Amino acid sequence: MQRIGIGRDIHRLVRGRALILGGVQIPFHKGEAGHSDGDALTHAIIDALLGASGTGDIGELFPDTDGAYKNADSIALLKEAWRRIKETGAYEITNIDCIVSLEKPAILPYKQQIRQTIAAALDVPVECIYVKGKTGERLGDTGKGRAVETFAAVLLRRQYTAGSGILG
Repeated sequence: MQRIGIGRDIHRLVRGRALILGGVQIPFHKGEAGHSDGDALTHAIIDALLGASGTGDIGELFPDTDGAYKNADSIALLKEAWRRIKETGAYEITNIDCIVSLEKPAILPYKQQIRQTIAAALDVPVECIYVKGKTGERLGDTGKGRAVETFAAVLLRRQYTAGSGILG
């Protein structure tokens, strides 16, 4: 059985915060506002994984009302979400496809490092992860450089074992 999930996140860009995408800090004079480290790409991936596995959403798992997640490392949250998902069944990631919509800076120089960081966090080959950078074409908050918006699509495959009582 295959299951698909979609995640989206948007964060305002503000001075005094680091710009982190997919666990990689990107040099820029603004970063994402957020309760955790603000890594909008990793948040979209977490939501897509949770959706594909039918196990909730990022706000349920890591609520911004819980002080334990204040300034949390989103890659650590991704690892924890994936660990919990794997506990619910024998899931395997087929692929994750992402879009980062950001007027500046260009993410092209960081794409490979982002892919490697996400792949390492999920313990999958880097070929399973793809990231595309887009601009907002000067439209809306993203296009005017006031926000970063991210999207992720995840395809999971559930592995069934003999005697599990679940038909595949």
